[in-house]
Amino acid sequence: MYSTTLKWEKCQGNTWCDFLRLNLNHPHFDGLEGVYIIWHGGSQPRVVYVGQGLIADRLREHRNDPAILQYREFGLFVTWARADAFSRPGVESFLAAQFQPLVGERHPNVPQIAANLPW
Repeated sequence: MYSTTLKWEKCQGNTWCDFLRLNLNHPHFDGLEGVYIIWHGGSQPRVVYVGQGLIADRLREHRNDPAILQYREFGLFVTWARADAFSRPGVESFLAAQFQPLVGERHPNVPQIAANLPW
């Protein structure tokens, strides 16, 4: 299995980013493509969604997804990492297999590319 090392991003103060408050218009996100993980911080935190693509565009879409927003009472958090177009589908497949997200049935049917996890 191929593998890659990702640099998972946090927000100012080295804290996990609030999914609903993150400023997606910040220049950091201009053209940024990669993989991302949305999770809730309940008493038993769980990954809610794993995805890939243009980070800001995809996260904007998810902010309107009732399947994801149903977990907002637990606090929703997000992290992302830059990943090239070649590796993104395999990394997404790997992350989905690792975390079994609560939302999202379809993930790329491609060979997994192992990656370091954010925590």
